[in-house]
Amino acid sequence: MSLLDKETVKRVEILLKEFDPLQKVIILDTSARTALEASSSLGCEVGAIVKSLLLKTDNTFTLCLVAGDKKASLNKIKKILNKKDASMASAEEVKNITGYTIGGVSPIGLLNKIDILIDNSLKRFNSLFAAAGHPNSVFKISFKNLKKITNGSIKEITE
Repeated sequence: MSLLDKETVKRVEILLKEFDPLQKVIILDTSARTALEASSSLGCEVGAIVKSLLLKTDNTFTLCLVAGDKKASLNKIKKILNKKDASMASAEEVKNITGYTIGGVSPIGLLNKIDILIDNSLKRFNSLFAAAGHPNSVFKISFKNLKKITNGSIKEITE
């Protein structure tokens, strides 16, 4: 079975094609589970990899899209969300909320409607690569189109 046949990858591909018929999911021979692995597999800078990090605050979740060479700042994110507490979601929460497993969390095709924050430092790259529902699949997108397809808010969310 091809990775393109997996339900999670199909979900991403359908949304990509609706957004732009020329968009496609890229299947990699090597893993893109981490930003470093993805940049190595794609031959791009680590910062051009979009990390999709699910944060939990009280009973809500927020997806943070962070450059591969940056670390999310919980303090900045808590201030933006006006919350006292924020932590990384558990693997089980990630699966239940996004419909994806860690290492393949796509910023599109989420099972639940949640707010998305986009790291403003991602705009320094012409092309970005985000997970497409599986650790061996990604899609290429511009910063402007990432904002458009996710309806995310651009914020300073890194250390």
